[in-house]
Amino acid sequence: MSFVDYVMRRWPELLEMALQHALYVLIAVGIAAVIGTGLGVLTYRNRVASSLVVTICSMILTIPSFALFGLMVAWVGLGNGPAVIALVAYALLPIVRNTVTGLQGVDPAIGEAAKGMGMSGYMRLVRVDLPLAWPVILTGLRVATMLVVSIFAIAAYIGADGLGQEIDRGLSSIGAVFALDVTLAGTVGIVIVALILDGLYLALGRATTSKGIRS
Repeated sequence: MSFVDYVMRRWPELLEMALQHALYVLIAVGIAAVIGTGLGVLTYRNRVASSLVVTICSMILTIPSFALFGLMVAWVGLGNGPAVIALVAYALLPIVRNTVTGLQGVDPAIGEAAKGMGMSGYMRLVRVDLPLAWPVILTGLRVATMLVVSIFAIAAYIGADGLGQEIDRGLSSIGAVFALDVTLAGTVGIVIVALILDGLYLALGRATTSKGIRS
């Protein structure tokens, strides 16, 4: 049986695992986006505070995924729950860093002009700073998503759903005739999920960023 035959025969199962993979990645990135952008907004005006937050998030990213998943299992148990918590932690760095970078990169003269028009600090943040920083923030979300798409595959070892299960099944069957096809199906599936999500981010960027900022 060829690889194509294997994929066609197991297409419904592979599609279900791909959808699960994308779903849990998006859940983790969504939670991380709320936390990360919130931390960025709260600290971007203070260089020391923003540097401290970015450093802490950088330290989290250096923890090996097996170790962090193991800690989450000891705390929460097996399954998708600990996997999502770990993914949120891994996704924070690019989101926080890009939020801080984007907001700090807004021209102060624009903020002063908005202040002169009578805008409060909150209004300047919502109507001026965040829209101007949005392309940089979106890039952080995009990077975070690509990062956790691959890391989530390892979560199969703690009982999480997704295409990592297919890779795990293939690696645990090394020596069997079908082992390579199983592993390759999971790997190719993750690449396809990543490409689709990346394309969605590109479309979202074009739809939510004004032509003036894009140019």
